[in-house]
Amino acid sequence: MWRRLGTAAAALAVAVLVGCTGPSGTASGGADGGAAGGPVVPEPAAPGDPGAAPTVPVDTDPDRQVVTTATASVAVEDPADGAQRVSELVGAAGGRVEERTEQAASGEDGVDGAAADLVVRVPADALTGVLADLEDLGDVESVSVSRSDVTATAVDLDARIAALQTSVARLQALMDSAATTEALLAAEEALSERQAQLESLQSQRALLADQVELSTLSVHLRPFGVAPAGGPEGFLDGLGTGWRALVTALGAAVVVLGVLLPWLAVAVLVAAGVLVPLRLKRRRSAVEAPVPPVPPVPPQG
Repeated sequence: MWRRLGTAAAALAVAVLVGCTGPSGTASGGADGGAAGGPVVPEPAAPGDPGAAPTVPVDTDPDRQVVTTATASVAVEDPADGAQRVSELVGAAGGRVEERTEQAASGEDGVDGAAADLVVRVPADALTGVLADLEDLGDVESVSVSRSDVTATAVDLDARIAALQTSVARLQALMDSAATTEALLAAEEALSERQAQLESLQSQRALLADQVELSTLSVHLRPFGVAPAGGPEGFLDGLGTGWRALVTALGAAVVVLGVLLPWLAVAVLVAAGVLVPLRLKRRRSAVEAPVPPVPPVPPQG
């Protein structure tokens, strides 16, 4: 009997030990495994957890090649002055102005038709700052930024350039060791082809590197109160556009009246020269006409 009690006590102790080394034991084992060099995978933090780690950007490859282009539309007081200020901003950021077009005003108000367009190149890391600085010029109506990954194209060009450089070096070695004139001429012809291909690829690679290093920004400047290409954007733009349309319509009416006024004066004179004599003649005829005699009244009775 004592033997059975001992066996039961041993079984109970084993069960308690197994229960204690369940989930807690597993966690302890995981911590030991991490200390021993095993991989430790942290659980994702719950939303709103103040202890959650900040989100790490997915793209951390410094060798990634990206071409960035942007467009912006800004309403300013004077497009010409705004274009000059944009040029100064770009120069301060280390960029350059590729194209600059200014259109003078054609209306009597001094702003109708006035506009300015610029195509500038700014360092890629300074593009965000330049777009933010545009807000100091006026009202930024629209901004569009697009990015294109050209890493694969750059890697392909680099590989082809390296292969052609190796081929050119071998052909130059063959020319130095050519035993016959025919071999020398053949090596020169092949070398000329390889060098032309190499220069073409190097030009493409330089252009691609320039596009990656300097972003292209197109800026359109227009005066306040002039409707953009897509129509007015808001109450104030609509009010300004309506007022300018009314002033333009009144100006056109005044011009038409000025053109027709001499003809109206001539028409009035002609009408007066025709109608006045007719009225005078009618009046004379009425005065000179004899009055018919009144018949006598017969006596009554």
